[in-house]
Amino acid sequence: MRAYHIEKTGEISGLKQVDLPQPTAGHGEVIVRVKACSLNYRDLMVIKGQYNPKMPVPRIPLSDGAGEIVEVGPGVESLEKGDRVAGCFMPGWQASGCDNAAQRTALGGEADGMLSEYVKLPATGVVKFPEHLSFSEAATLPCAGVTAWHAILSGKPALPGHTVLLLGTGGVSIFALQFAKLAGARVVVTSSSDDKLNFAQKLGADFTVNYRKDPDWDKTVLQWTGGVGVDHVVEVGGAGTLPKSINAVRMSGHIALIGVLSGTGDFNPISILMKSINVRGIYVGSREMFQSMNKAISVNELKPVIDRSFKFEEAPKAYEYLASQNHLGKIVIEM
Repeated sequence: MRAYHIEKTGEISGLKQVDLPQPTAGHGEVIVRVKACSLNYRDLMVIKGQYNPKMPVPRIPLSDGAGEIVEVGPGVESLEKGDRVAGCFMPGWQASGCDNAAQRTALGGEADGMLSEYVKLPATGVVKFPEHLSFSEAATLPCAGVTAWHAILSGKPALPGHTVLLLGTGGVSIFALQFAKLAGARVVVTSSSDDKLNFAQKLGADFTVNYRKDPDWDKTVLQWTGGVGVDHVVEVGGAGTLPKSINAVRMSGHIALIGVLSGTGDFNPISILMKSINVRGIYVGSREMFQSMNKAISVNELKPVIDRSFKFEEAPKAYEYLASQNHLGKIVIEM
């Protein structure tokens, strides 16, 4: 079978196409013929050696993929050949809280990932996806979709009438916009591109701010809320944007801390204490969250936003496009 290996970290050029033996299913396992994969910022960090510098190579990359089950191992009763499934980001995280053992099952990092024609996964590490979705659309769900669901509708969920602040228009932020509107919340979106902000408005954003034109976007958001602040922030920037997110959130508000897109920066935690803010680290989510999300997607016939698709042979170009940060929504590789 064809697959990709990260043979050397540091540059995208370390990604090489290889031929590998096709796997067979053991007890409790399934073989999935992968139809599509999608990329996340984590995948760029992995190949650059920033995510886990000690990661053994070679490694098959990408956490996100969807396909069709072609083989079912002994002991598997809930799935059968022909089922359309997506892999779970962490097959070992079924429900409740995550632990170290579950983290070691994370695809495309701690374990081999989905950028391969066939993959072997535990039957408990896949989920059937909504019938109205294509393989490419389903491939966007495991990381960005579940992360956004976890941030918006798990733990301390957004409620009707709440205001949610989203930074940027990448995969997680666009899913969070869609889920926040399903919850009946008002949504504020920031971006450096007016075109992307116009698209966000078409998806339902109630207020938008171009942070390049308005460096004090946190004050603008605060003013828009009448000085109260937003109820929730999906914080994908990290230390570089966290102080402004803290300023924009209300007393006793909630910040879902997800990404590190803006790099490092000076951060003083005193504002978290003074405003009694709940800052919660989000590391994707469990299989149970994935299944709950799929129910909502199915009932509402929600469609993921795909910016661009690449052929399997063009995988390095897909990474380069991700690195450009010109995308809106998800980037897909189709087999």
